[in-house]
Amino acid sequence: MSERPTALVTGASRGVGEAIARVLAPTHHLILGGRDEGALSELADEFPDARPWPVELTELSPADVEGVERVDVLVHSAGISPLGRVAELPADAWRDAMELNVIAVAELTRLLLPALRAAGGHVVCVNSGAGLRANPGWGAYAATKFALRAFADALRQEEPALRVTSVYPGRVDTDMQRAVRAQEGGAYEPDRYLRPESVAKAVLAAINAGPDAHLTELTLRPRGGPVN
Repeated sequence: MSERPTALVTGASRGVGEAIARVLAPTHHLILGGRDEGALSELADEFPDARPWPVELTELSPADVEGVERVDVLVHSAGISPLGRVAELPADAWRDAMELNVIAVAELTRLLLPALRAAGGHVVCVNSGAGLRANPGWGAYAATKFALRAFADALRQEEPALRVTSVYPGRVDTDMQRAVRAQEGGAYEPDRYLRPESVAKAVLAAINAGPDAHLTELTLRPRGGPVN
């Protein structure tokens, strides 16, 4: 294992997770988590100190993190965004979103707590504006993000030796956002959204805030773009 600090990033194969991995690459040994092994391997090949970690986050076991003895930074960026009104969205959509957006986050953190404690580490939860406000048609997704906020708040108090940061970006120019806009039936307007690199820089600022500083929450909105 490299002597550099270790960062494990989920959802690293694309979008915000990939952007976060890129800003951490100059200073960290990277463990790149996600489902797309090919994309993860291609990304890992770009950096001198990175390895892919293909994983199904909703089926984690202790064996998946075996050998990971120290984690300085854990970034939870993987997620799904089911849309639909309460009257229309079936129970399975709620369950799938909770499984990945909340339960997998809690379980991965639990499994890595010894490694995080050993490093006095930092847990970053990439939340959403939907974690602060629920709009029509966003009930299931917002419920998972409200729950993710509660998880981070509880973890921060339970593990005072760790730093825990929730990041609440507005709309971001990603493949997920394209799918969201298609579900909403609206035009895709990337110039009105945050860039993944901007979210990544905010995450990096929280990580680099200094040993005496604990940046607990960050809210980002696109300039002149939609609030949610």
